[in-house]
Amino acid sequence: MKRIFLLLAALYVPAAAAAYKCVDEKGVTHIGDTPPAGCANVMMHELSSGGAVLRSIEPTPTPEQLKAKLDEAQRKKEADRIAGEQKRKDTALLSSYSNEREFDVARDRNIEPLTGRIKQNLERVKAAEKRLQDLEDEMEFYKAGKSKSKTARAREVPPTLVSEQQRVRSEKETLEKNIATSEREIAALQVKFDTDKKRWLALKNDPGMRNQQPEPAKATVAGTLIPGAAGTAKCGTKTYECQAGQAYTCKRTDGVSYRVDCVVERK
Repeated sequence: MKRIFLLLAALYVPAAAAAYKCVDEKGVTHIGDTPPAGCANVMMHELSSGGAVLRSIEPTPTPEQLKAKLDEAQRKKEADRIAGEQKRKDTALLSSYSNEREFDVARDRNIEPLTGRIKQNLERVKAAEKRLQDLEDEMEFYKAGKSKSKTARAREVPPTLVSEQQRVRSEKETLEKNIATSEREIAALQVKFDTDKKRWLALKNDPGMRNQQPEPAKATVAGTLIPGAAGTAKCGTKTYECQAGQAYTCKRTDGVSYRVDCVVERK
């Protein structure tokens, strides 16, 4: 009976407490029944009574380290999103076109309505200019005081003529803005289809390109403001925001294109 009691007592003896061990930044080893203070900034291991590693404990990150990890996770998430989006675009591009010629056909089909719109607006601008000239002539009649009587004073221009002149001028300005907008849309479409064609050819010639990001397309400066721009490019008498280090195509009023570089002013 006594032997049974001793055996049972032995079974209830608590096991030796686990130990904590680490090697700090200076190479000094720290061991303790509780986590040593010197292990705060390094990897620490919890050991069994036999010396086996039960688990490894990462050091508590500082606010700066925590922010860096969160930033890195956010960058990776964004990179994965961009890669997934590019893969989707590449798949759609390959399934939408079977040869190079189809890009030109699709481009011209999209540009045709814009070209027609420009032509119509140009005709309306011409009509507005003629109407303005007629109004100027009519106003001149009043300003000059044309009358059979030599002593007659110049008559006041009727308010209706002034109002009509303002309306036609406003209409002409709106038409010119619409023309400029259509021209920018055409330039953007030309860049888009040219970029898509180059990407399609690259994917066809090298399937490995599907996992790579394409080079940024060279945009047309024609009045487009680019989000996140860091530089400027001068096109004619106007200055536009653009992506620093990139080259852009600018068109003169006579239709001739030339290259401009996007630069950042150094202060």
